[in-house]
Amino acid sequence: MADLKTRRTVKGTVKTIDRAAVAAERLKSATVRTKDAAERNAAPAETSSQEYGAQKLERTAQGTVSELGFQFRKRGRRGFSDARRNADKAKTQMQKCRDVLRENKPKKAVQAPHTPRPAKTVQASARPVQRTGRIVVKPPSVGTEAAQAAKAAAKTAPKAAQTVKAAARAAAQTVQSAAKTAVSAAKAAIAGTKAVIAAITAGGWAAVAIILVLCVVGLIASSCFGIFFSGEDSGTGQTMRQAVKEINADYQSQIDAARADSTYDELEMSGSRAVWPEVLAVYAVKTTTDPDDPQEVATVDDSKKAILKDIFWQMNDLSSHTESKAEDVITETDDGHGNIVETVTTVTRTYLYITVSHKTAEEMAEQFNFTADQRQQLSELLAEENRKLWSSVLYGIYSGDDAIVTVALSQVGNIGGEPYWSWYGFGSRVEWCACFVSWCANECGYIDTGVCPKFAGCGNGVQWFQERGQWLYGSTEPAPGMVIFFDWDNKGGSGPQDGEADHVGIVQKVGDGIIYTVEGNSGNLCRVNRYPVGHYEILGYGVLCP
Repeated sequence: MADLKTRRTVKGTVKTIDRAAVAAERLKSATVRTKDAAERNAAPAETSSQEYGAQKLERTAQGTVSELGFQFRKRGRRGFSDARRNADKAKTQMQKCRDVLRENKPKKAVQAPHTPRPAKTVQASARPVQRTGRIVVKPPSVGTEAAQAAKAAAKTAPKAAQTVKAAARAAAQTVQSAAKTAVSAAKAAIAGTKAVIAAITAGGWAAVAIILVLCVVGLIASSCFGIFFSGEDSGTGQTMRQAVKEINADYQSQIDAARADSTYDELEMSGSRAVWPEVLAVYAVKTTTDPDDPQEVATVDDSKKAILKDIFWQMNDLSSHTESKAEDVITETDDGHGNIVETVTTVTRTYLYITVSHKTAEEMAEQFNFTADQRQQLSELLAEENRKLWSSVLYGIYSGDDAIVTVALSQVGNIGGEPYWSWYGFGSRVEWCACFVSWCANECGYIDTGVCPKFAGCGNGVQWFQERGQWLYGSTEPAPGMVIFFDWDNKGGSGPQDGEADHVGIVQKVGDGIIYTVEGNSGNLCRVNRYPVGHYEILGYGVLCP
């Protein structure tokens, strides 16, 4: 039979805890912890809430800058070098914010050491009891310094938190100062800024993160691309459309003054002014990159309007002169016997010549000695894909229709057509439907680029489109932006329908079998009309090919 194995057991003894030794050890640990906490307050670790918040802000802003940079690089890497430099400035300011936060970090309250409890008799195999939660006790006299540090830290914490909030607001103001008027640009670009400001007043790291991101967005908006935000009022009471309207009125008044100051029999006007997208693009690049006084262009005020007006007149020039010519005038009379008698009379007629000349954006870049980066920004602003953005800025209409439609719709309500026939060069009113279409095309830059002809007679317009193979007959369903020609039935100057164009307009849209048009000189008005698709009085359509 196998031997049974046995295990000896040793009876344990009852241990007692030396209360004096435990108290001394705990006081020593509390002193070390207090010293470590003070060192962490002087040089906060990366895992502290303040440091984490500062790093979170930086990562959020950097992510925003990275995403915006990625979207903008689709249109050209170098076009945004200036915006990136501004973003770098924002990062520098955020670092300053981070430094301020570190310097004003609230001291972490130091938990007072536990008062040693009376010694307990415990079994040797018993597990130590773990206690959690905050325990407020009166420290022993030997820990007076640690207790005082804890008490002072507890009193300092609320004030330090307020200091952090104030420092964050000061840092945001520093970013705003560095970006000059970047916040006003952000107002034009981002709706709801007031609500964000209210959140900032309430305090909190999330609100601080939002304002810093807004500052970065504001910096981008304060680049030359901020011009696309200028069509709306950002709080100044002025918009770019109003500024353009005022300058156009000034331009027209100078033409009227040239006419009023001269005595003439005939008026002849030639040339054309610079198109507004080019004027605004030059203004945006020059103003935002001025080495002496850079300004954002997302907002409009009197000083910026003065800069814009100056650039407009540097790009456009009006000259006029009169010239007298001796001409033979032949008159026919009846001698009373059925014979026609021609009489030749020499008369002197005075002609007033008004010439409008303009410089292109490229010529202005040469005049202002633009750098390669500035020229790249200018090119990006005038890129084809930005045409509808320009229409939104200039005419307040942003849609999927062709740009010429937005221009035409902005003129609805005009009476008499003087802006259009006088622009064309006529000294007095003429049938101005074709002048209106030509004017709208010129506003889009279509005439200079050969997309649309400048014509005052409907027949000339039809011929231009037909010769280039850009003609569709009246039974076709048109698309927005096409030029629509009519052959009235017993209405037009050419008499009954005879295949000759009597009237012209612009197709606005087509829906449910109805063609909506914008027409000048429709009852001496610029207004919207409608016709069924294939209407018998529609002669055909000129197709614009931008």
